[in-house]
Amino acid sequence: MRKTILLLLAPIFFFISCRKDKSTFDGPSIAEIFSDFKVLENFKANKDSVNFNSGELVTFSAAFNKVVSWTITVTGSTSKASKIIKGEGRTISVVNGQWNGSTSIFPLFAIENCTAKLKIKDVLDSFSVNIKIIQPKKIDGFLIADFESGLNTKWTKFVQSGANMDFQVKTDSFAPEGKKYLNMAGTVNWDYLIGLIDFPATAYGANVTFPLSSNADAEYFNCLIYGVPNTNPSIVLFQFKEDENGDGTFNANNEDEYDYEIKVDWDGWKLVSVRYTDIVTLVNGVPAVAKGNALHNPNKLGKISMLHLANPANGFASCKLDLVMFTTNKPLEP
Repeated sequence: MRKTILLLLAPIFFFISCRKDKSTFDGPSIAEIFSDFKVLENFKANKDSVNFNSGELVTFSAAFNKVVSWTITVTGSTSKASKIIKGEGRTISVVNGQWNGSTSIFPLFAIENCTAKLKIKDVLDSFSVNIKIIQPKKIDGFLIADFESGLNTKWTKFVQSGANMDFQVKTDSFAPEGKKYLNMAGTVNWDYLIGLIDFPATAYGANVTFPLSSNADAEYFNCLIYGVPNTNPSIVLFQFKEDENGDGTFNANNEDEYDYEIKVDWDGWKLVSVRYTDIVTLVNGVPAVAKGNALHNPNKLGKISMLHLANPANGFASCKLDLVMFTTNKPLEP
């Protein structure tokens, strides 16, 4: 009889133990959901001027009576650069509201006044604060080219003799950082190649290789590319040629070349970043085995070639290039 009673009570205990504890309900209450939105602490920044170059940060803060989705958009008055920070919750704080001077929409921020505007989803009002950038964010890494001094005489440039060819450094409002960038454009109806530039390591000092570490997982290659709308889509191909024996020359028959092909299928400026160890060898656009030791050795990199390509059957192609550089341990955050 005792065994029968225990068996009958077991389902009851199981049901009770499986009920959710109402005290641990996760999420806003019904009353909160339907309550009117209120600002409990006004939107503000912890400083009205900032030197990002020295590592200073801006922290935004605010508090609300309910969980909301919010967006902060910082806009430069001169550059028109934008930084977008998004979050959800009852508060904006150091946890989710910091800005280190980086950019979401190019160009980069400059020495300028900025307005940070807070917008709450489903709330008509917006809130804003003003911040002055004393010095913009420092960009750390090994710079290959930003074209601020034009084309280095130690680089090698080749341009096809097609129609409407333009392979020149420009100074105009398109520049995403600094004042200059490389414009690449033209119509070549017999070849994919429109033009190229070789960046030899010797252009940056006495060494025959670039001053990079031997850790291929830690080195990142970065560049800014502008896709020009309504043109033949460009292909930007970077070739990384390793001088494995250190003799100052690259031998395509027995030394490694790694190739990074970028199909420019977007409009406007875009940051492209890739870890060096993830770059593969390509033969006619197809991954292949490298011809050297088949090991990624960024410290043995002796030359970088940049080729502007496009399908010759599709007419005029154009794109722009800027801020070609290596960074260590993480991709570039301009």
